[in-house]
Amino acid sequence: MKSRMMFMAGAALGYVLGTKAGRERYEQIKRLSRQVSENPNVQEAAGMLRAKGGEFAGAARGKAGEMASTAKEKVPQQKSGRHQAEDEPKVYPG
Repeated sequence: MKSRMMFMAGAALGYVLGTKAGRERYEQIKRLSRQVSENPNVQEAAGMLRAKGGEFAGAARGKAGEMASTAKEKVPQQKSGRHQAEDEPKVYPG
């Protein structure tokens, strides 16, 4: 029984000390990340990356439109020997 109580006390003490150290490290990392994100050089680089991303997205959008038009032209029209949609019998459920 005594060993069990000693174990519980040690576990509780370790938990408290570990969480305190963990919280301090978390706060330290949080402060550092905030300082980095507020750095003018980092903000300038992020702005340039956003602008480049917008340019690439616009170019990709234009290229996709061109490819869709080209693909539409290459798709063969319905052949004369096939049924047209109007010729098919209408099926009603029930």
